[in-house]
Amino acid sequence: MSNIGVIFAGGVGRRMHTKEKKKPKQFLEIWGKPIIVRTIEYFQENPEIDAVVVVCVKDWIPYFEKLQYQYRLDKVKKVVPGGETGQLSIYAGLCAAEELTQENDFDDTIVLIHDGVRPLITSKLLSENIEAVKKYGNCITSGLVQETIVEISDDNDVLLVPDRKHSRVAKAPQSFFLEDVLAAHRKALSEGITDFIDTCTMMQHYGYRLHMIDGPHENIKITTPEDYYIMQGILQARENAQIYGLDE
Repeated sequence: MSNIGVIFAGGVGRRMHTKEKKKPKQFLEIWGKPIIVRTIEYFQENPEIDAVVVVCVKDWIPYFEKLQYQYRLDKVKKVVPGGETGQLSIYAGLCAAEELTQENDFDDTIVLIHDGVRPLITSKLLSENIEAVKKYGNCITSGLVQETIVEISDDNDVLLVPDRKHSRVAKAPQSFFLEDVLAAHRKALSEGITDFIDTCTMMQHYGYRLHMIDGPHENIKITTPEDYYIMQGILQARENAQIYGLDE
């Protein structure tokens, strides 16, 4: 059995409004280290992860490869260009993972699909995803809901107020047996569907029963300038915890 991280970093981050307009958000630095590197380092340092595939903006692959060498990200075995949609980009990464599996004669491969701009995870979360896939067949990382969620109609009428105790936000990693998730992707493509919002939505659409585990509250996706500053504050808090001997 093998475990492969598929890191999706194919977006260009138009909502970030960076000073360097052409730099994708995953390559922005915080305290001298790019966000994408901070994310991959958790996969790099987890002993259960055998390899990593990175799906990257095509024109930025040479830049990423320089980072890969600079930060000694030697678990990254393949870097592939993204597609026209998020679904197609993830599919490209899964196909690369399939190639790795065949090249290394891996059996029962588990893939952990993760956003390159979610750097506030833990090594423990990756291990918990792997164990849940072994037990339940898949694992969707979730976040506890902090406020009341309502479902509304097109006319803004409230249709449903779910119980907060049983409400979650789907986050990442989203982890599956490679064989299962590739089958779902290929079925979607055969039906001409290329715009599933994320993999768990696709898997549920095709009848898979999904299992969730709660991840760290701070597991946010860095999409806007506000997210960047929240990440900066959380990393500062983590540094302080190390200095003062506090538990995270």
